[in-house]
Amino acid sequence: MKAFVMIAVAAAGLACAGAASAQEAAAKSAGCLNCHAVDTKKIGPAFKEIAAKYKGKADAEAMLVTKLETKAGHPEVKAKGDELKGIIKWVLSQ
Repeated sequence: MKAFVMIAVAAAGLACAGAASAQEAAAKSAGCLNCHAVDTKKIGPAFKEIAAKYKGKADAEAMLVTKLETKAGHPEVKAKGDELKGIIKWVLSQ
């Protein structure tokens, strides 16, 4: 039983890591990483800074989607729809 639990935990960890790297790849292909990095400021703030700024705000995801879709204070982004929402969820999870 103990081995089953350990295998389940390891599989869940790999699934989460795979989803995170998929979102990072989507951010890269959408050009987000041209101006942002995960943990250091480039042209734009680090994703960890963005996550800290919006931590605990229930409407953070919806607000950021609207901000990026309407280009309110941010250059046009290549990602749209579900891809954009996935990238934002990944950024906020940093």
